[in-house]
Amino acid sequence: MTQDSVIVVCPTCATSNRVPTQRLGAGGTCGKCRNPLFAGAPVTLTAANFDAHASRSDLPLLVDFWASWCGPCLQMAPAFTAAAAQLEPEMRLGKLDTEAESAIAGRYAIRSIPTLILLRKGREIARQSGAMPGSAIISWARQAARG
Repeated sequence: MTQDSVIVVCPTCATSNRVPTQRLGAGGTCGKCRNPLFAGAPVTLTAANFDAHASRSDLPLLVDFWASWCGPCLQMAPAFTAAAAQLEPEMRLGKLDTEAESAIAGRYAIRSIPTLILLRKGREIARQSGAMPGSAIISWARQAARG
């Protein structure tokens, strides 16, 4: 991110916000709904907001594809939430329920869960299947984002 500003999609209303790069760490609020742009927690991704976060934001999006019946998914959930606090604002973390949003899960050919996919501008740049501890999520995501 060497630009003067980046587009950050609001986790509450999915509005695109232009944020000066040097002020990313300060958080900021959405120009439309006035909610914080970073909450240190994963965004719940749905058909209504997925494409905004995946394609319109300049931040990479780390998606946890999960389901409520999946034991490893439930085990990994607290680690993924903790990783959000560590990885924001360098990337956005989101959780997508594969049962509720099967069309999006199908678009990414999710065959096993939990699966983490890192997206940049709507394109998949890395994928990892299986539950991971928080430290592994953080190091994998940072390494994958660097390319």
